[in-house]
Amino acid sequence: MRWLALSAALLVPVWAMAQSDNAERARAAMTMLQEASARLEAADSARDRVRALTQTIQAFEEGLAALRSGLRQAAVREAQLAAQLQARDEEVATLLAVLQRIGAQSTPVALLHPGGPTGTARSGMLLADMTPALNARAADLRRDLESLQVLRSMQTDAADQLTLGLNEVQAARTALNQAIAERSALPTRFTQDPVREAILLASAETLDSFARGLQRVTVDETAAAPAALDGTKGDLRLPVQGVILREAGAADAAGVVRPGIIVATRPEAIVTSPVAATIRYTGPLLDLGQVVILEPQADVLFVLAGLDVVYGRAGEVIDAGAPLGLMGDSAAENRRELSTDGDDTGALRSETLYIEVRYQNVPEDPGLWFRTDKDG
Repeated sequence: MRWLALSAALLVPVWAMAQSDNAERARAAMTMLQEASARLEAADSARDRVRALTQTIQAFEEGLAALRSGLRQAAVREAQLAAQLQARDEEVATLLAVLQRIGAQSTPVALLHPGGPTGTARSGMLLADMTPALNARAADLRRDLESLQVLRSMQTDAADQLTLGLNEVQAARTALNQAIAERSALPTRFTQDPVREAILLASAETLDSFARGLQRVTVDETAAAPAALDGTKGDLRLPVQGVILREAGAADAAGVVRPGIIVATRPEAIVTSPVAATIRYTGPLLDLGQVVILEPQADVLFVLAGLDVVYGRAGEVIDAGAPLGLMGDSAAENRRELSTDGDDTGALRSETLYIEVRYQNVPEDPGLWFRTDKDG
């Protein structure tokens, strides 16, 4: 399929210009894309396509992140070389003048000194000492110029591949929306009374009060809660690729303190379930935007707020890695998609996902549950 064919062209520039960590990320992304493409080819149901497309989008997001980092490294190196060459302009001009003067005269005339044989001998020895140094400086200059030309060529090629990748990941998101709409119903653990839910939404003034009232809107429970998270607490992947913008308990610019963490993400990033869980709620809530509340085990809730598009409905049982929705694109008109800023800069991460963990309806630091020491 075309996504698999694009992957090699998309990631080759990264291997050529990136440091080892980004190169490894690119290789891992290509492997993910190959596996997802194979599953997509073999998918015979909408549910299979949802799983494969989710993995495809994640692979593209990882590959594009590595490509952006490679582009940024190339741009930094180009700036360094340009600055070095500019600083050496006078030295380079002198070097070229000397070399041209020597090359324009025959050897006997070039070595002739007005001070007579002694002066000529001394100048010859000085020139003999200078020649290797001049040749070395000329070679350094030649290598820097060639490196600069190669970097500029690679950046042009990588920018073209980035454009292709952005188009392809957008196509994958559209295909995922279609597959979600076509898939058969997921297993359900309970149904939710719409009248009680509407009353709870209208009366809840805080996330805390809403979470406490969720149990009261559940009816017709037909299955037990998922298994406990023994052994996985503290080692869960973040549900979205991003960087921690604000830790739990840290005040924001307005002085508001929340018990959850805020993850800065790129526009339209896919959000997935970190574990198998029951969906307790999906939809708008208070001033938090679109919200998904998961119950991975009894007495534990994961609250994910700030999405633009949400998938699923309350009561459905989902697998780890299942798509929960997509982030928004609030800066679409002003965003520069082809920026060379890499993941490590946090640039262009215009969307934020709020993550709160509640145990027995008491907030806990998500850092105790998720791996927050690196990008998700």
